Amino acid sequence: MDKKILVIIPCYNEEDNIVNTVENLRAVCPEVDYLVVNDCSTDRSAEILKEHHYPFLDLPVNLGIGGNVQCGYLYAVHHGYDVAVQMDGDGQHDPAYLMEIVQPVLNGECDMCIGSRFIKKEGFQTSFMRRVGIRWLSGMIHLLCGKRVLDVTSGFRATNAGMTAFFSRHYATDYPEPEAILAASLAGYHVGEAPVIMRERQGGVSSIHSFKSAYYMIKVTLALIIDRLSIRKEKGGCA
Repeated sequence: MDKKILVIIPCYNEEDNIVNTVENLRAVCPEVDYLVVNDCSTDRSAEILKEHHYPFLDLPVNLGIGGNVQCGYLYAVHHGYDVAVQMDGDGQHDPAYLMEIVQPVLNGECDMCIGSRFIKKEGFQTSFMRRVGIRWLSGMIHLLCGKRVLDVTSGFRATNAGMTAFFSRHYATDYPEPEAILAASLAGYHVGEAPVIMRERQGGVSSIHSFKSAYYMIKVTLALIIDRLSIRKEKGGCA
């Protein structure tokens, strides 16, 4: 393959999962580069990364998932990668489907391709309440920019060089996946989806659970509305 592909693996307290995640990626996709971004983990994640000699960034302060992934995008831009792929460190994203989201980007079919578990509805479909929340956010994004995306919270996504550069400059801090779709669409980028099969988290604890799910929904909904209003105000000011 003559295209440079970087897989960005955000890592926060993934001592139970990170080795399997990286080794599965290396076994299935040996031709791609990868970078683990350790976001000030308080467990043994950093030590494990050093022990296995995995390439990784060790952030000096905790930036959250948005800042974590944005560091990966900055790295991809500075090192001239053609495609950047976000793949979670908890084992949910199967590298066997990596090229399913990369190929549409390489073919020029879209600027960002999201791995969706809801197109064919195979594999782990997450909980009922989370599916309700995802449908709500999908509807909000469609209402705000006219773009229909089924799996708006999927962190398994590939971006071309232009989209990667955009995200290296503009990326939401907390739970950024839905906001990234809205921002990309409003900026004129083409967002697509491809069917993938996901697995349950292989170990550890999700950052979104119990009462935090309701907080997440409220926060992201408000953020999407504010983002849309901000874009409209900017366009009005330039007119």
